[in-house]
Amino acid sequence: MMKPWFAGLLLVTLILSSSFLESTATEDYPGFCGKKCGVRCSKAGLKKRCLKYCGICCAACKCVPTGTYGNKSECPCYRDMLNSKGNSKCP
Repeated sequence: MMKPWFAGLLLVTLILSSSFLESTATEDYPGFCGKKCGVRCSKAGLKKRCLKYCGICCAACKCVPTGTYGNKSECPCYRDMLNSKGNSKCP
């Protein structure tokens, strides 16, 4: 009678702890990406869109090229990400 209850409690605890560990493991990147993308998009005409896509690319690649334009060779993953139309995804 206690075994199903205990198994359910164990499962819920496991799920909650794994989501907590995942969020703390990636906590450093949003701050890093926010700062780097803020510099990268500082002169963009569509700043909100630039920040969105830069953030996506930074989270995936863990890097952002220096400067406000170009320098994509510093981060090949960032350079090589493409959108559905085959164009560069990252600003």
